[in-house]
Amino acid sequence: MTNTYVDKSYAYAVARLRHAELKLLDGAFMEQLISAKTTEDAVRILKDRGWGSEDSDDLDEMFRQETEKLWNYVDEIVPDLNVFNVFRLQNDFNNLKAALKASVMDTDYPGIYAENGTLPAEMIRNAVSTRSYKTLPVSMSEIAEKAHEVFLRTGDGQLCDIMVDKACLEAIREAGLETGDSFIGEYAELKTAASDIKIAIRACLTGKDRDFLNMALAESGILSVGGLTSAALSGEDAIGAFLASTDFAGAVQELKKSPAAFERWCDNLITDRMESMHYEAFGPGPIAAYIIARENEIKSVRIILAGKQNGFPAEMLRERVRDTYV
Repeated sequence: MTNTYVDKSYAYAVARLRHAELKLLDGAFMEQLISAKTTEDAVRILKDRGWGSEDSDDLDEMFRQETEKLWNYVDEIVPDLNVFNVFRLQNDFNNLKAALKASVMDTDYPGIYAENGTLPAEMIRNAVSTRSYKTLPVSMSEIAEKAHEVFLRTGDGQLCDIMVDKACLEAIREAGLETGDSFIGEYAELKTAASDIKIAIRACLTGKDRDFLNMALAESGILSVGGLTSAALSGEDAIGAFLASTDFAGAVQELKKSPAAFERWCDNLITDRMESMHYEAFGPGPIAAYIIARENEIKSVRIILAGKQNGFPAEMLRERVRDTYV
């Protein structure tokens, strides 16, 4: 549980947050976007709601702006942005993967680095290019060196990604637990476990062995890595049977549909756990719930617009859009 001092330090931020929550997109608005006749009509509806900018119709730029708005707002209201590193570390490790590939291939493509991580992308790029790994945080420096050596020796970019992704999940889980906040800690555990399940499913379908699973799966407090590994080696039905006795029992049917359906189920599970944050007046939990809600709505809008661009039927889009927090 969060201690009393930290709870009080977030009272002002939570009070401000309640007004911002009123601007979150609800289910009726998502349906309006899905029902729009064209992508252009949907974009106009979003702009009328304050998304993007009037002088640009670039969708990637609109999503970048909305993500930037989110983190600028959070940084403005919270006493310590580092408490929310659990949501930012993914960008750091994605930047590490990009830097490793750029270094090995001796080229650097513009736009490959993500913003809003805990570290400047240039710092990560320089650490890899000069092999100054110790300039990076401990959670990243060791895996940066190991992955770089493996990539240079084998030329296997996929293996490099697997190593970095596992380190990322371990860092996210540790960051979540270190906050001392039960909701953020649970979020980190759920994210780690959900990622493990997706990895196990892919490994099962592609015939990966135990060594691969040991290398790829990260420990979580809500899912036995050993149990999941054994299930993955036994087949899809065994994975379903294993999950039936966990928090992910409801995901078994979604896994049979598609990876996208499973990811939606996981996001909605976290949204369900967020409901109690509506009634919290203190602590970082309500801010964390708002971050998740904003990231989910950006994800849902991206799905809707991409679907419209590719001519997907409305019913397919409804199946993929996440539940809303409001």
